Amino acid sequence: MAASGKATGLGFATPRLRERPVRRLAQLLIGLIAYGVSMALMVEAHLGNQPWDVFHQGVARLTGLSFGTVTVVVGVVVLLLWIPLRQRPGIGTIANVVVIGVVADAALALLPAPDPLAVRIAFLVGAVLLCAVASGLYIGARLGPGPRDGLMTGLVARGYSLRIVRTGIEVSVVAIGWLLGGTLGVGTVVYAVAIGPLVHVLLPRLTVSVAPPAVTQRPVTQRPVTQRPEESPDVLDEQVRLLQRGEVAAPRHIRPSPHPVAPLHHAARHHELRLAGEHGDAGGHLDAYPRR
Repeated sequence: MAASGKATGLGFATPRLRERPVRRLAQLLIGLIAYGVSMALMVEAHLGNQPWDVFHQGVARLTGLSFGTVTVVVGVVVLLLWIPLRQRPGIGTIANVVVIGVVADAALALLPAPDPLAVRIAFLVGAVLLCAVASGLYIGARLGPGPRDGLMTGLVARGYSLRIVRTGIEVSVVAIGWLLGGTLGVGTVVYAVAIGPLVHVLLPRLTVSVAPPAVTQRPVTQRPVTQRPEESPDVLDEQVRLLQRGEVAAPRHIRPSPHPVAPLHHAARHHELRLAGEHGDAGGHLDAYPRR
C-alpha cells in the first residue's frame, strides 16, 4: 500500500524465493494480515482514512460493494497498469492484492464501531502504529511491492520525479474518494505525516537478510610456453655470427625489409639485448639501432 513506496522499487532488491522461503513467506503473510486490520481500525475510527482508503471507501459507497472487495478490484486494475510500465509482479504483489482486502472485510465485521472520541483516537493511533509494523514486515520480506507502489516506482523509473509522482497520485485518489463520500479528516493527515518516519525506523529491523549468491571462479590454467628450436639462445648466437660474416641469409621469422642490412640489425640488436640482460646493463649504444 502507500506506506511501502519509499522502500520498494527504488533499488530495493527482490531475492529469489529459494533464499529463506519459510521465513519470508510467513513474514509476508503476517504483514499483510496486520495491514488489513490496520485499515479496518482507521475506517472504524471515523477520523479519516489512508489516502487510498479514502478512494476505496468512496467507491464502495457509490457501488454498494464491500470495502474489501473494492480494495481487491482496485488492486487488480492498478496491477494492469504495470503492463505498459514493464513492471514485474512478485509473489508479494499478488498476495497484497488478495489478502489485504479479504482481511479488511473480516476485521470490519468483527471490530466494534466506537462512539467515544477517546476510543476512536485509540483506534487511529493503533492503526497507524500497526500499519507501520505491517509495512515493515511485508516490505522486509522482499517478495515484491504492492500494486500501488509498483505503479509509483514504475513511473519514477521512466524519469519522473518521485515527489511529484507520489504527491500527484495520492492527492488525486484522496480528492476523488472524498468527492465520492470517503472519509477525509485528521486521521488522513496524521497517517501521512507519521507513516514515513515510522517505516523508516522499522524497515531495517524487519528486513530479511539474504546472503548474496556465491561467485565461483574457474581456475586459470596457464599453457606452457614452448620455444621453437630455431629460437634457442645457442641457435640465435650462431645465426648472428653467420649473418655478420654474410655466410647465410636472414631467417624466415625475421620480417623482410627494403633495407638490405635490416635483418642484420634486427638479429644483432636481439643478440646484444640478450647479452646486456645477462650482464645487467642495457647499454646506451643499443639506441643506435632502428626500432620498428
